[in-house]
Amino acid sequence: MFLNCHSFHSLRYGTIPLEELVTEAAALGITAMALTDINTVTGIYDFYRACRSAGIKPLVGMEFRSGQQLRYIGLAKNAAGIAEMNRFLSAHNLQDTQVPDRAPYFEHVLVIYPMENVPEELRNNESIGVRPYQINKLVNKRWTGLLNRMVILHPVTVRSQKEFELHRVLRAIDANILLSQLDRDSHCALSEQLISEGRLLEMYAGHPQLIERTAEVVAACDFQFDFGVSRNKKCYTNSRKADMKLLATLTWQGVEKRYGKDHVQARQRAEKELKVIDELAFSGYFLITWDIIRYSNSMGFMHVGRGSGANSIVAYCLGITDVCPLELDLYFERFLNQNRKSPPDFDIDWSWKERDVILEYIFDRYGRDHVAFCGTNVEFKYRSIFREVGKVFGLPKEELDQLAKNPMARHDSNKVVAEVQEYGMMMEKYPNQRSMHSCGILISEEPITNFTNLELPPKGFPIVQFDMHVAEEIGFDKFDILSQRGLGHIQEAVKLVESNRGIKVDIRNTRAFKSDPLLNERLAQGRTIGCFYIESPAMRGLLRRLKCDNYRTLVAASSIIRPGVAQSGMMKEYVWRHNNPGKFEYFHQAFQDQLSETYGIMVYQEDVIKIALHYGGLQPADGDILRRSMSGKGRSKAAMQKVKENFFSSSQQMGHSLAETTEVYRQIESFAGYSFCKAHSASYAEESYQSLLLKVYHPMEFITAVINNSGGFYRMEVYVHEARMSGATVHPPCVNRSEMLATLDGNDIYLGLLHLQGLENSLVSQILSERQRNGPYSSLQDFIKRIHIGIESLQVLIFIGAFNFTGLGKNELLIKARLILINFRPEQRAPSLIDQPIKEYKLPQLQRSPFEDAFDEIELLGFPVSCSPFDLLVTRHRGDVMAKDLTSHHKKQVRMLAYLISRKHVPTKRGEMFFGTWIDVEGNYFDTAHFSDSLKTYPFEGGGCYLLLGTVEVDFHFPTVTIQKMKKLPFIADPRYSNSDTNQFAAHRNLREDVSMTHRAPYPSEQEIGLPRHRIKG
Repeated sequence: MFLNCHSFHSLRYGTIPLEELVTEAAALGITAMALTDINTVTGIYDFYRACRSAGIKPLVGMEFRSGQQLRYIGLAKNAAGIAEMNRFLSAHNLQDTQVPDRAPYFEHVLVIYPMENVPEELRNNESIGVRPYQINKLVNKRWTGLLNRMVILHPVTVRSQKEFELHRVLRAIDANILLSQLDRDSHCALSEQLISEGRLLEMYAGHPQLIERTAEVVAACDFQFDFGVSRNKKCYTNSRKADMKLLATLTWQGVEKRYGKDHVQARQRAEKELKVIDELAFSGYFLITWDIIRYSNSMGFMHVGRGSGANSIVAYCLGITDVCPLELDLYFERFLNQNRKSPPDFDIDWSWKERDVILEYIFDRYGRDHVAFCGTNVEFKYRSIFREVGKVFGLPKEELDQLAKNPMARHDSNKVVAEVQEYGMMMEKYPNQRSMHSCGILISEEPITNFTNLELPPKGFPIVQFDMHVAEEIGFDKFDILSQRGLGHIQEAVKLVESNRGIKVDIRNTRAFKSDPLLNERLAQGRTIGCFYIESPAMRGLLRRLKCDNYRTLVAASSIIRPGVAQSGMMKEYVWRHNNPGKFEYFHQAFQDQLSETYGIMVYQEDVIKIALHYGGLQPADGDILRRSMSGKGRSKAAMQKVKENFFSSSQQMGHSLAETTEVYRQIESFAGYSFCKAHSASYAEESYQSLLLKVYHPMEFITAVINNSGGFYRMEVYVHEARMSGATVHPPCVNRSEMLATLDGNDIYLGLLHLQGLENSLVSQILSERQRNGPYSSLQDFIKRIHIGIESLQVLIFIGAFNFTGLGKNELLIKARLILINFRPEQRAPSLIDQPIKEYKLPQLQRSPFEDAFDEIELLGFPVSCSPFDLLVTRHRGDVMAKDLTSHHKKQVRMLAYLISRKHVPTKRGEMFFGTWIDVEGNYFDTAHFSDSLKTYPFEGGGCYLLLGTVEVDFHFPTVTIQKMKKLPFIADPRYSNSDTNQFAAHRNLREDVSMTHRAPYPSEQEIGLPRHRIKG
């Protein structure tokens, strides 16, 4: 009888979570109800399941609104009805038009109009909804003849007075107005709550026609959905048999190409995988992925196939991945096996510049009616909640900032803030808006609007209205089409090497260079700035601690750096055991049998599953639940709790002690959502080696590519420093030599015009296109004649040195620029046979400090190019110890002078601390640790050079300086402002640093974890 229920998927309107809506309905004895969220079907599948479990007949549909105005409600008679509504609303969403006042003719949908919007004539499938407060209107002559076309319309939106107030807050947030400005028509009525069916029927007892008509509507709606059916595009060819034939042919061709003709192990493995793929009807998925890769290769694009798909030799032989599963003993069952309840997906990366081309191909090749991005529900988060709620209560920006930044315990204690907190906490985890999944693509056998309506976000590709979890539950497997800048670095560097050096680099042949001694030496030294995944301070420190000089160790390092391994204490233990391989006992025989490669430490997702199965005796189905939890894909806490109970019960039956079992499960539990499968780590390691090859043998081309692809972990200044360290001469932007981004000519790197702060993109484009059409600029006068430019932008170019090619000093250029522009007329830009030179004036000798250029560069680029930051210091002192000598100063106090690169915040139980990364005057990197007691007295003061005093701690070959004291050192006064005390030190204050904040609870200490190195007794 409830034909118009809203859940919290009616964004910024409904307040009731889906499961709680159904639970409350069941408690009231409701036998049938309809979910009709506003312009969405996001929740219908979860609602359908929950109602079936609760013994309630589920009706599904939508409430169609145009802006704030309710137009009509659609209820699906069957699955075809949902498809009709989806197609109708999708057309309006994709064209950005409002739904009309009148519903179209639906063959499989029952339409209910509110009394405020009844058309002149009703079709057979259309009714009028009467709310309880409108019953008295039915005596009016206008309505008496329509009683047999009317139904009970008791909307459900809230559950209580408090939720009604929350609803009003949500409406104000949606309208971006103060709560006091919200008018009556913008929110629901307080009465829109669930009540018993008996009470509802009492309200309409005087109008049995309405009750009868409502019962007819409920009976006519019979939406059924089978969750056990695959909805994916089933075949790549015209049949499953043909698919398998093609897949086998391609696989055997790939086996021969990758392994040669007589590799018995490869052929046996491929045959085994093909059998499983056929049994699970997964050949079409492999072939569609292969087709996308084939197109990518035809365009000359690079890709990386990663994730558990790299466990498959079929994927390797099809070119989907470049990780050989035989080399690392990767087992196929981690990717695809009979026990998996959900099919896997391939994760494929492309350069961020090329991903959209791949997406366009997929949409065109497989049909825009059948392809869409997976959706995602963006929830209200802590910071945004207090900003949004505080705003509707009228709090000023300063207070909003304080509420958002500080924990609730530090908020002001007044009535308004208390209300903001109360409503904010009520809506935490509520969906706030629908957005696009970062990478998941669905390719459907049927038109995708059979299951959802589509929306068009700013990116331009249609998205479905449900998330990846619902997609999986209703039978969709997604294709993960990702982008990353690391591939952009590699691909552009390869092109630069060929154009700049005439050398073709076979970057895909990683097997040939993974054993290169020089690459492995640099890897072990942590000299990896700019290299994919291995350039962060933490990763470089780990590489040094492990003396990581080979592929297998790098694969392990790529995984143990992840939070799951780190927070459980297993990263530190792995490093210790790697450096002390004969000084520990295996925790249990199962650890020795299954994890000898990683010293008995669980490093990969597979390791966790192995221990769960072989130590804990769990069933494979439980192992799959663990896998999903570790992949961040699990949704059911109840399922994980059941696995835990099974683990302890089974371990007890196998004779393990409670203490031992508790420790093993602690390690298992710490991995949830934060670990890699081994194949994923291997994929990352392959790409890291590709980056490293280019950095070691073609450093200038590589660093130029890194700069042009928006860098990596660090700001551009760091990569410019790396370029200099590799022997390049770095020049500021030049109007004749620079492009939009950095260019490389021999050993000369010219920074791009786009790197200049304060120069509009349109002007940069004009400079470049005019130069391409009519050649280089011969002089300042020639430039001004050809380019529409004002004095402010021209000064920026002069100050950065973009006219150095003229041989004139900046001061002289500035005077000339003003003289030219004073008398310049637009008609002078017209071509003429003879250019009239400007009148020359004898100028006085214009003295300029050699450091003025550096301060210009700091102002316009953010860092100096013409000199080092150390050259600008007042002091000539450069420290007593250099970074390269730190390992020989273990436990000694050192005084160093260094330039701050980055710092990372780390929460600890003793208070906050930071790790700092610096370069010394010789250009080498080193790291520092700053604990809370030191930071109170000697805090960071922004970017710049510091004098540091601290004690060196060498941890397995890697030195860190624990800082006791530090002080930022002053630069010389800016000579450009010799007459202004205010501005002489402004540039120093504005020097940048990279700051990375960590929002998590402190990791437990090594003592708290107490990871055993011997078997636990008893």
